[in-house]
Amino acid sequence: MTPLAQILRAEIATTGPMRLDAYMAACLMHPRHGYYSTRDPFGEQGDFITAPEISQMFGELIGLCLAQTWLDQGAPNPVALVELGPGRGTLMADALRATRGVPGFHDALQVHLVESSPALRARQAETLAAHAPTWHDSADTLPDLPTLSVANEFFDALPIRQYQRQGDGWCERVVGLSDDTLALGLNAKRIEPTLARRLDDTADGDIVETCPAAAPVIDALARRIASHGGAALIIDYGDWRSLGDTLQAVQGHDRADILAAPGLADLSAHVDFEALTDAARGTCKTTRLAPQALFLSRLGITQRAEALAGNMSGHTLDAHYAAFHRLTGREEMGTLFKAMALYPEGAAPPPGLEP
Repeated sequence: MTPLAQILRAEIATTGPMRLDAYMAACLMHPRHGYYSTRDPFGEQGDFITAPEISQMFGELIGLCLAQTWLDQGAPNPVALVELGPGRGTLMADALRATRGVPGFHDALQVHLVESSPALRARQAETLAAHAPTWHDSADTLPDLPTLSVANEFFDALPIRQYQRQGDGWCERVVGLSDDTLALGLNAKRIEPTLARRLDDTADGDIVETCPAAAPVIDALARRIASHGGAALIIDYGDWRSLGDTLQAVQGHDRADILAAPGLADLSAHVDFEALTDAARGTCKTTRLAPQALFLSRLGITQRAEALAGNMSGHTLDAHYAAFHRLTGREEMGTLFKAMALYPEGAAPPPGLEP
C-alpha cells in the first residue's frame, strides 16, 4: 500500500466517500506523495511519452504556428509566449529554436510557464535556462499582454467528476472503502441542473464526465486574448462531447487500476472540447475541432519529415518515420488527439485551424 493510499483511507474513514476530482487531485498533486510533485514521468524511463518527446517536429510546428499568428496580428511587442503543463520544457525549447529566424519575434517575447510541480520546474529550468522563463501556479497570474499559448496534454490531467444517469437524475461516482480497501461507489440520486441537456443524448447507466477546473483556465486565457490579442492552441486526446468512463491510470507505459497505487500512477481522462468551447463563448472566438493528423498536415509536417529524413539513414531514419507515423497515424495519435484554438474577434484563426 502506498503512503498516499494510507492517507486517503484514513480521510475517507473519517469524513466519508471522496469525490473523484478530489481523489484525482490528491493522487497527482499531493505535496509529498503526489505523482507530479515527486517525479519526472516522461520518456522511456517514465510512464508515458508525449508528442514533443516523440519528435522535434511537433514543437517546431507549434512554434512556427504561433509565430505566424504573431505576425498576422501585427507583431505586438511585448508578447507573452506561454505553455501550460510544459513537461520537461521540450516543446518550448523546440518552438524557440524553430522561430529564431522570425524577425523580431524573440526580441518581443517573454516566456511564461504554468507549472505547479517542483520536480518538473527544475527540469524546465535546465532545458530553458537561456530564455529566463517565469513560472506560474495557475493561468490567473499570467501577465496582461498579447498572449500566445499552447496546452498540449494539459487539460486531460485536470481532475474530473463522473455522473451515472439514473432515470431523470444522476448519481455521482465517488471513492469509498470496501473491507478497508479503496473502492468506487455511487452517491444518492439527485437532479443536476448543469446536466439537464444531457438527458437528451444519454440512457440509464451512461456516464458523463465534467471538469470543473477547466473553465477557469479557459476564462483566464480567453480574457487576455480578447483584450490584448494572441491565441491559445489546445491539443489533447478526447472528443467534442463527454460520454462514458474515460478515467485511466498509466504506470510504466501500461494501463493500471486507478485505485491500486495512488501517487505512483498517472491519472487522466478524455477532454470534452465542447465544454472548453462553451467556457470561451462570449469572450473570444474558437476554431473548429481538428484531428491532430490534419492539424499537423496543414502545418507542413510531411514536408518537414522529408527534409529531416534527407540527413538520416539506417536505424535513425527508421525511428524518424516511426515517430512521424505515431504523431499522425489513424491508429496512433492522429485521430485520438484533437486540436482547437482560441483567438480574438476580427482576427484570423491560427494556421492549421478553421473558424
